[in-house]
Amino acid sequence: MNPTIKQLRYVCAVAEYRHFSKAAAACHVTQSTLSAAIQELESQLGVIIFERTKKSVLITPLGERLLHQARLVLGTVEDFVSLAKSHEEALADEIRLGVIPTIGPFLLPHLLAELRKQYPKLKLYLKEDLSAQLVQKLQQGQLDLIILAFPYALPDMETLRLFNDEFLLCLPPGHQLEKSKLVRQQQLQGERLLLLEEGHCLRDHALEACKLDSSNTDLVYQGTSLHTLVQMVANGLGVTLLPAISIEGDVLGDTHLQLKHFSNENVSREIGLAWRKSDPRREEYLLLAEFIRENTPGITPLNNE
Repeated sequence: MNPTIKQLRYVCAVAEYRHFSKAAAACHVTQSTLSAAIQELESQLGVIIFERTKKSVLITPLGERLLHQARLVLGTVEDFVSLAKSHEEALADEIRLGVIPTIGPFLLPHLLAELRKQYPKLKLYLKEDLSAQLVQKLQQGQLDLIILAFPYALPDMETLRLFNDEFLLCLPPGHQLEKSKLVRQQQLQGERLLLLEEGHCLRDHALEACKLDSSNTDLVYQGTSLHTLVQMVANGLGVTLLPAISIEGDVLGDTHLQLKHFSNENVSREIGLAWRKSDPRREEYLLLAEFIRENTPGITPLNNE
């Protein structure tokens, strides 16, 4: 007997949550139903996918390989459904969109209002999460499309660059660089640089853009959001790097902090879309990409030639 789609969904859920009861809740079934289905699958295949203890759930090495394949299968199933709907009116159905936290709160509010006006039939379901989790959900068909920052490893995905997002230096009151018209990356050496905690790709992109590493800069990974970093700077704890899209989205609030452009115009990250190559709704995603470019103020659009 072949594995069922439900069994594959259950396996992916347990792998994501590392917890049977949480996975069952996410799948809207009882824990006993989920556990029995996975045990039946393991018995059918003659393998052990999960090591179970009272305190933890571990994935076996073979389980990791099966998990990767399960995600691909689930993604293909979603593409099968999408193909059946592809004859319908453009942007008139459901799209499950994932977006990273350093983009979503600043890009989406204005964009969604305009999107509803132009495409009233579109049902857009949003998921905000870190890049790694969004890519995983995209692979297994839980999301149709994601917005994230490049570069990022995206195997078996089609990508489309949308626009450049410049990094600006945010300074606390009375900082020695506040009288500078432009700053150079080298001037950050020795500064106490506040960045987001582990898991946020913005940190790595900012360091790469500024050609910085931990050997010549006092890096502090404490912020859980850009709003948190702004408040830390306002309290004189250091300097930070903010993407221009967040400044357009009023991340500074009423702090009145100073912002400085870098003399090197390449201090930026690229924002783009990604979807499964097998997804038949490519033309709809290209249409949505063009809509984002046309309705996002203060950006530098990118071509993809």
